[in-house]
Amino acid sequence: MSSLRKAHERGKSETAWLTSHHSFSFANYYDPKYLHFSHLRVINEDMIAPKSGFPLHPHQNMEILTYVRQGRVAHQDSMGNQTQVQAGEFQIMSAGTGIYHAEFNPSDNEPLHLYQIWILPQQKNITPRYEQGQFADQVGGTLILSPQPQGQALQVYQDMQLWRYQYPANHAPVRLELNAKRRYWLQMIKGELHHTELRLNAGDGLAIRQQSHLALTPLSDCEFLLFDLL
Repeated sequence: MSSLRKAHERGKSETAWLTSHHSFSFANYYDPKYLHFSHLRVINEDMIAPKSGFPLHPHQNMEILTYVRQGRVAHQDSMGNQTQVQAGEFQIMSAGTGIYHAEFNPSDNEPLHLYQIWILPQQKNITPRYEQGQFADQVGGTLILSPQPQGQALQVYQDMQLWRYQYPANHAPVRLELNAKRRYWLQMIKGELHHTELRLNAGDGLAIRQQSHLALTPLSDCEFLLFDLL
């Protein structure tokens, strides 16, 4: 069983420096049908104007993941981290007992495009931590997040995994094996896919329950995130 969340159906907020699309209820956007999906609480697609960003603000007991698509993020936090996150990189913070952080677009002329993702943690009040990493492009799946990370994967304090899949336009149909007892959220990042009778485009989300596999056909160069959840 699956249900499609089209990109244009998402919530939207807009200011002079920020355009944000919300897959789930966030800030002033509220939809009782889309409060969260399993432990996945927020998927925001943000466009941030040059020399603008989120000032220092607090979080507690949340796993906060950022995926930079274009531009770069200047990051600082109360743990003493001060760094930049480049396009293609992932950044994760465990807010735990409490952190302050700021995310800023330092460019004079280039917009910043990113996905901000919040995951409810399995453990509360842990010591805050920070990680970032870049993963090489490759055809097929790359493990990004795991509670017991392998290789370059980043750690997350929840019973879930996040995979990034990338396929070229001429790739053969793909079958991904799933655990029918778990739930999955597929977030389209780039390009177009065909799934049964559905066409998925950039920004679309697909909620998946009680399925043992996914049959996908790339229709263009495409990329998507697949969240494997309880």
